[in-house]
Parts: sequence; C-alpha cells; structure tokens
Amino acid sequence: MAKKALIIGIDDYTSAPLNGCVNDAISVSELLGTNGNGSPNFDVSLKLNVKTKAEMLSLLNALFKGDSDIALLYFSGHGSEYGGGHLVTPDHNGYDLGVSMNDILGMANRSKCKNVIVILDCCFAGNLGESFTTQGTESHLGEGVTIMTASPRDDVAIEYDGQGVFTGLLIQGLRGGASDITGRITPASLYSFIDQSLGEWEPRPIFKTNISRFLPIRTIEPQVSKATLRKLSKYFPNKSDELVLDPSFEFTNDPTIDHEVVEPYALEKNVNIFKDLQLFESVGLIEPVGEDHMYFAAMHSKSCKLTSLGLHYWRLSNDKRF
Repeated sequence: MAKKALIIGIDDYTSAPLNGCVNDAISVSELLGTNGNGSPNFDVSLKLNVKTKAEMLSLLNALFKGDSDIALLYFSGHGSEYGGGHLVTPDHNGYDLGVSMNDILGMANRSKCKNVIVILDCCFAGNLGESFTTQGTESHLGEGVTIMTASPRDDVAIEYDGQGVFTGLLIQGLRGGASDITGRITPASLYSFIDQSLGEWEPRPIFKTNISRFLPIRTIEPQVSKATLRKLSKYFPNKSDELVLDPSFEFTNDPTIDHEVVEPYALEKNVNIFKDLQLFESVGLIEPVGEDHMYFAAMHSKSCKLTSLGLHYWRLSNDKRF
C-alpha cells in the first residue's frame, strides 16, 4: 500500500513564537513512519519551521499529487479565523496570513489519492471543509477526504506543558490507545479516542469525512492474533451458543499438583482451548455464565458465551473476514 505523509511543525513565529509544535511534529512523524512491529508505514516528509507561504504551498502540492492509497497532512502551528481560516506562516503580512483553508480543501478535493487525511492542531481549524465563498457551515468534502481538527471553527487549540493537548492524545492513540483488538488504528478510532478523553470544558475536536471504508493509518501488535480470533466461530458454531466447561479445562486441576482436584482432571486439549477462552474474556469477547470468573465457571461445570463485542468478531470470524 502506497502511503505518504507531510508533517509540518512551526514554532518560529516572529510576533508570537510557539513552544511545542516542532516537538509534536517530530513525535507524530516517528509514529507514522513505522507500525508497532517496526515494519515500514508512511513515507514521511518532516518539515520543521517552514518559513514562507510559497514553501508550504509547494509542499502541499507535492503531497496531494499522484495516486497514493493515503496522503496525510499533519500541521501544528498558528491558525487564524480570518477569511475562512488560514494556516499561518512566519512570513505573514497584513491580511496575507498564509495558506487558506479553502485552498487546502480545494487541493484535497481535487487530489487523485484514494484517501486524503488532514489533521490540524491549530486554532480555528474547524473552518477546514466549510465554504468561505458561500458563508455556510456545511462541509464540502470530496470523496475519500477526512478531516480531523483540534478545535471548532470559532475556538482556539490549547497547549499544556509545551505540547498540544490534541496532539498529546493523538500520540497516545497512535501508540495503541485507539486500536481495535486486531491492532488497527483508523481515523475514526483515533477521533473517538480523542473525543472520549476530553472534558466538556475543553475545545471539542472536529471530525469530518466523506469515505465509505477506512484504511488503517497505523497498526500495532494485536491484543489477540487473527489466528486465535478465527477460532471464535469454531468454539461457538452458532452465535447464541454457550460453550459448556468442566474442570478438565483448568490446567491447575491436575492430580500431580498438591491441592484439591476434582474429576475430570485437566486434559491438554481442553486446557489449550481454555487459554484462548481466557484471552477472549480479557478483551471483552466472552463472559462466564453464572460465575464471576472463568476459573470458577470451569471448576463448577458452568459455561461461557459471547458478549456483544464478541458477537461482532464472531461474525468476522464466521464470514472469514480476517
């Protein structure tokens, strides 16, 4: 899969310097460059303290050119609400503040890249996607375009201890906080992670998209391997089934171990199945029936069943989707 990312961080503004944008950009670029297992991910172009509007426009044109599977822009710096919103460049002069969000939207919408993702950690970033010429607040996104911003159209982004609050959460999400059980991190899961982490008194992040299917922007080591997840439909042939357990599933129920044991004694086949079941329980895919813990469900010959989340992954397993 062809994936390229332009990461821009600007601290060096003459009139109002910032402190954490360069460091934020470096951190994001390092995470996007590789997946959690060290395999290559995005081909990253990291540009720090871009000096001029002309330079930034040139970088943006290069990013949106071509037909990559994903083209991703991350910007951390000053933003302005004037004229429908701008990413401010250090050479701003009067009303010429930098690159307008309307121009960025046009480039993103015209791009032949299959997926375009724009992530902005700046003030008034929520203007991106809205039409300045019509003065409307409705979004005008081309097919395949996704926008995630640190703040609404009329609010500022905030920093804490030299790091953007939004980017701090973005980094946590990319490290794994926003992953699903299979280790996939998508724009939607990132936004959900950030949104749930912020309180009502903090600037609300904005998420806009016109896409039918999200591609992962990073993967980490899965909580449960796909090989193990595929066993869900084997252990539970029907989604409403309960898997009946007995003491033979518990490896400590072994007569060679000095404690009270009961028949049937531990069987290697059942013990191996039980290890999978306990892993499924640890990530919320199954739950014991009539007991608080899987151990007691086995020792008391009870059963286990799929949870609502487990039912989702059961369908994927049953339909051979992974």
